[in-house]
Amino acid sequence: MKVALKAKAIREIMAKKNQSQNGLAGRIGASSGYMSQLMNGTRHPSPELRKKIMAALKIAAFDEVFEIVPQPETPQQ
Repeated sequence: MKVALKAKAIREIMAKKNQSQNGLAGRIGASSGYMSQLMNGTRHPSPELRKKIMAALKIAAFDEVFEIVPQPETPQQ
């Protein structure tokens, strides 16, 4: 399983706090390109980066901004 950002929820939180995606990237120590990949779902944040995102956005509940994405099962040989 992988963890993905809930991009819509994060955009709403950033809009309410008048913050930009690039600003969030800087606060968590990520490049703007990597942040874009996280928001688009092409990359998945590490546990450490998830903590930084939650701290930067002042979010207490994991489920508010992240979702667990089940991976397809690979056939056994």
